[in-house]
Amino acid sequence: MHAYLLLGRRGYGTYQAALGFAGLILAAAVEHGDNHAGRERALHLALEANHPDLMVFRPEGAALRVSEAEEIIRAGLRTPLEGKRKVIVVDGVDTIQEEAIGKLLKVVEEPPSSTVFVMLADTVPPEIVTIASRCVPIEFGPLSSAELEQALVAEGADPERASVAAMAAGGDVDRARLLVTDDALAERAALWQSIPAELNGTGSRACELVDQVRAGMDAAQGPLEARQATEIEQLEARVEQLGERGSGRADLVAQHKREVRRLRTDELVFGLAVMSRVYRDRLVASYDPAAESALDAIQTAAESLIRNPNETLLLQDLFLKLAPAPVSR
Repeated sequence: MHAYLLLGRRGYGTYQAALGFAGLILAAAVEHGDNHAGRERALHLALEANHPDLMVFRPEGAALRVSEAEEIIRAGLRTPLEGKRKVIVVDGVDTIQEEAIGKLLKVVEEPPSSTVFVMLADTVPPEIVTIASRCVPIEFGPLSSAELEQALVAEGADPERASVAAMAAGGDVDRARLLVTDDALAERAALWQSIPAELNGTGSRACELVDQVRAGMDAAQGPLEARQATEIEQLEARVEQLGERGSGRADLVAQHKREVRRLRTDELVFGLAVMSRVYRDRLVASYDPAAESALDAIQTAAESLIRNPNETLLLQDLFLKLAPAPVSR
């Protein structure tokens, strides 16, 4: 097969898998089948993205532009430098601009026999269905909290911080590595953990806790906003030099919105998981119908996140459901 599509967030390991897969292809293409050293070299260089017959393309901005698609096509048509195969890795093909789709589709449909394309995408939006249909799809799911925790500890993280970061990362190893250095993460975890005991059945208290949770989420968003501000500054500098046309402003704004939404959703998933652990501990200690109902309510809230609900209304509704019933006098 000449084209593959690795689906899943980068933090799920798609990029490293692409390099490893490319290494296997390039190692198998080494001249002389008994050349063990040559195959080992090919695999090692590919894993470092440094093999002469491996080319990695990423969008320079928020979207894969026509000029970048044309460069991918030219690279795909060139003859391999060393072996019988060349691998083109396209990271972020789901960001491709509409006018570039047809150009890339043609070479993916009919590449030279020596070229293998490995495409990476978070999802398959309607715009790239035609490209995706020409590829072998390979889906990557989130890593388990246990796997992430083990990886963080192996990299030298404090076990307690690694445990919290792994639970908050949503299966994303890149996010886990970032969170394990986030000093405020433990404070946010402690807040979520305290909520079941803080709820008293009143709407005012539920609203107060929602405000506290959202303030923590706003603070967690700070580093992302700083990075996005830098990207906007760089965009403005390009616009000043080259003009607005083709600047990718709309794509960058859309990307920023997606990043913020993903971060806040990840924070909500983390918080709901922390609260779930509180109620599970209660059930382990002794059967508690209220804890069982609370877990059901939290699960329902977590499932609703896929519809991108209003986070304030979602949390207020959940906290009122979790609150203990008022004691009759």
